[in-house]
Parts: sequence; structure tokens; C-alpha cells
Amino acid sequence: MDLSVRLVALLVVVVLLPGGGEASIHTYSREPFREVGNAFLLSGGSEGIVADGADLAAPASSFIKFTNVTFWRTPESAESHTKMAHSTGLIQAILFEAADRDNIGGSAYGGQRSICCTPDLAKLEGCKQGQVIRRPSSDDPDWPIVLETHFSGNHLSVKLDDEEVRITKTGMYNLFFISCDPKLRGLSMSGKTIWRNPGGYLPGRMAPLMKFYVFMSLAYLLVMVIWSSQYIRFWRDIMPIQNWITLVIALDLFEMTLWYFEYLNFNSSGVRPIGITTWVVTVGAIRKTISRLLILSISMGYGVVRPTLGGLTSKVLLLGLTYFLASELLDIAENVGTINDISGKARLFLVLPDAFLDAFLILWIFTTLSRTLEKLQARRSSVKLDIYRKFTNALAVSVIASVAWIGYEVYFKATDPFSERWQSAWIITAFWDVLAFVLLLVICYLWAPSQSSQRYAYSGEVADDDDEEAQSLTKGTDGNVGMVKIDKDRSGGVSNAFSLEDEAEEDKRESALLHPFLVLYKTMAMLQKRKLLQKEEMKDRLQDFCAELMQETRILNQDGNLPEEI
Repeated sequence: MDLSVRLVALLVVVVLLPGGGEASIHTYSREPFREVGNAFLLSGGSEGIVADGADLAAPASSFIKFTNVTFWRTPESAESHTKMAHSTGLIQAILFEAADRDNIGGSAYGGQRSICCTPDLAKLEGCKQGQVIRRPSSDDPDWPIVLETHFSGNHLSVKLDDEEVRITKTGMYNLFFISCDPKLRGLSMSGKTIWRNPGGYLPGRMAPLMKFYVFMSLAYLLVMVIWSSQYIRFWRDIMPIQNWITLVIALDLFEMTLWYFEYLNFNSSGVRPIGITTWVVTVGAIRKTISRLLILSISMGYGVVRPTLGGLTSKVLLLGLTYFLASELLDIAENVGTINDISGKARLFLVLPDAFLDAFLILWIFTTLSRTLEKLQARRSSVKLDIYRKFTNALAVSVIASVAWIGYEVYFKATDPFSERWQSAWIITAFWDVLAFVLLLVICYLWAPSQSSQRYAYSGEVADDDDEEAQSLTKGTDGNVGMVKIDKDRSGGVSNAFSLEDEAEEDKRESALLHPFLVLYKTMAMLQKRKLLQKEEMKDRLQDFCAELMQETRILNQDGNLPEEI
């Protein structure tokens, strides 16, 4: 089974799953403990929480609540104890702020790191053997919080008392369930813990993004309104590339709106349904794919320098499909069912393919963009050349900004391994959305719908001073004005710029489209210059010819050649 079929099957299964996935209400379903040093440990979650500013007499607005937390041991472990034994296994829940991480485990004297208190450490530090080593915080002696429960007799399970811990200090909080009893190997846990901020159930790192998505939705809505007004106004002159720009704007607006409502639902209910999140990230993956293909197509000159991509179409679509699959898998791993403020290391294996494809796209974009610029320069299309130079500068700036930001992101994460700067971590995610928005604004500005859109798509920019260099007017033997074309050898400057057969074939087709219009334009410009043709008459004839030429180009035969009558 290939990758695409597996992905489709995964999406179908994920969307059809009943109920909701993990959320800020952390749910545990017989989660196994793992052995770490001399302890058995299970991570209960890590989230940034803002301090409760309300009166201590009022109900808590920031808290971590334990509900129906139940521990299960193996039958072998239970049978090793008698039915009447009082305490046959201790389990502790440790809740601490990231700044107090050094107060859990370890030795203050010998440098030995140990989570649980051993006989030797009991003599050195005075800790209780068989329990987690805990030292009081310098800010609050009641922290880290330790909650305990004991197995009784040979029972297979034990329930932790429901309890609510009020958060009075802003910070990154970590919860671990730990057992120091070697007989409890194979321990597992079920139940849930509820983590809440004053503004709702969103984890601290995600909370600012909800407001950010509101801002971005409004920004894209404004762009959509302005672009649509111009699109409707000049709908007769719309180029194919402008249709794709419209689609990208709509997808951006849709994605930002979906993200806001997904976060709003998460914040109010504490539940993050897997199906909804999957649809949101799928829309995002489609938007990112089409946006990159749009930039690549513009760089190739699609809709502006050439009417089609020709043989390159299949290659572009194949790259787009590959990028969509890589982006979809990465986004699913990062967002679906994700609630903790510390992301896992497993996503690294999904980041690498996505990063490689982005690098390949950038290389291809600038390679084709360079060829397009050379082509426009050889044709002396000054208007198009100016547009593409501005586009090139915008792309260069965005690539430089991306590389610089990636460097900052690596530095940010390397210097903050425990996510203590979680309150500003949302900027890492927001930057890429802002950069995409700015680049889209540049594209909208350069290719805004206007009455001259089709002229930019199918005509070259020719100056009056070049008319006599390209052609001359002579008198025929019958006294009529005739035109003698002076051929120019431009092949040396252009042929070397295109090494792909598909691009060369497209150049031939495009030359066939441009040649009749250029000849007519130059001839009429010379006639008007010599006062043999009125300006208004020239304008009317050019418009009529353009309409006929555009009609003829729509009936290209299957081989891509113009009919002989043209």
C-alpha cells in the first residue's frame, strides 16, 4: 500500500472516531509507567498557567484538578502481598513549577542523581526511604506539591483522592506520577486531570494565538473585499494567475477562521475533538501547497509570460502532491490531540521531509525566476520586467527573513529546554503566518486586476525608439506603403537560458502568439507617428485585433500549435 493510500485511510479513521481526543482535560487510559533510574514514572502533562488573580476566598480560576485517577498493578505484584496488609505500595503525584525542577530528586552532597530516596541518601539528606526526594521551593515552602496514595492488601487498584490545586504563581507546571517501589513494575494509570487558566482551558502557549487568529482573519477579510471589488470590476480582463490568487486568499481566510473557532471551542469546553482539528490542519496543508505552487508558477511566467506550463505541469503537480502529504503528516503530528506546551521529539522525523521539500522549492523557484527575467530582458518587456524584479526582491527578502527566523527559533528552543519562556513562544508560530500574509500582499499588489491585465499577459513592452530598429517602411513598386521586417538574431541571448525541452516548446508557442500583435503594433505606431493614422483609430483597431487574437488562442489544437489561418 503506497503512502497516499495510507494517509487517506488514516484521515478517514481519525475523522470517524467517536467522541473527542485529548484536551486540556488530560485523559489517561491505562497509561503504562516507564522505568527511569530507580523509579517508575509517568508524565501527566506540562502546561503554562497564568496565576489566579482572584480573591483566595473566591472559587479558583487557575487550577489543576485530579478526577478519578486510578492506579493499576499487575496480578503478580498484588499476589506478593497478604490480604490483610495495610500499605503494599506507595504512589506519589508530584506537581512543580519548571523553576523548581532541581528540588525534585538528586543529592545535594555527592552529586548522585536519584529520583527516589535510597538508604545512603536517607543518611545524607534525611529523606524518607522509598519516597521521592523533595526539597521545598525558596518562594513557597508548600511547593512542589506531593499527593500520595497506597495500595491496600492484595488489591489490584487504588484511587487517588480527588483534589484541586490552586495556581497562585504564573509558570510552566509539570505533573509526574512516580512510584519508588520495585515491586510495582508494570504499573498503569487511568483517569483525568483538568488544567485551567483564568481565560479558559487553552494552554498558556496557545491562548495568545486565539486572539492572533482573530486579527489575521480580519486582515484576510479586508484583502478579500478589496481584491474581490477589483476582480468584479475588471472581470473581463482577468488572467488565469489572478484566479489562483483569489483561491489562495479564500483559503487563507478560511484557514484562519477555522483555527480561531477550533481554539474557541477548545478554550470553552476543554476538549479538542480529533475530527475537527484534522479538518483544520488539512485545509492548512492545502493552502500551503497551493500557495507554494502559485509562487512557482508565477516564477515560471505562467499567465504573464507564457499561457501554459506545458510539459512542466505534471512535474509541478507531482511536487505539489508530495508537499501536501509531507505537510499534512507534520501538521497532524503537531496539532491533532496535542495539548501540552512541550512538543515531542518524534516530530523531528516529519520536519525533515517538509524542510527538504521547502528547500527544493526555493531552489526551483529562483532558478526558473532567473530564466524568466532573462527572457523578459531579451524581449525588452520593460513593464513585465519591472514587475518581476519587484517580485524577485520580495522573494529574496522573505527567504532571508525565513533563514534568520529559523536560526532564532533554533536558538530559542536550545536555550529554553524546559519551556520557561512559554509566554512568548506563540510568536514562533505567528511569524510564519505573518510572512505568508505579507508575501501574498506583494503578489496581490503586483498582479492586481485591471483593464490592462490581458495586455500584460499577452503583449510585450515596445518603445517607440525601437520601432525603426525592428522594422522599416518602404514604398512598393505600385506606390502603396509596404512593410519590410528587419530580422534580429536573439537566439544567442535566449537559448542558453532555457535548457529544458518543455520550456523551449512553450517559447515557440508563445512567440507564435506574440508575433502578429507586435508586428501590427509597430506598424500602426509608425503610421500614427507619420500622421497617416489617427490616435483613436489606432486604439480601436488594436482593441479589435486583440479580441480576435485572444479568440483564436482559445482554439489551439491538441498539439498546442496555432491553426494555419493565424
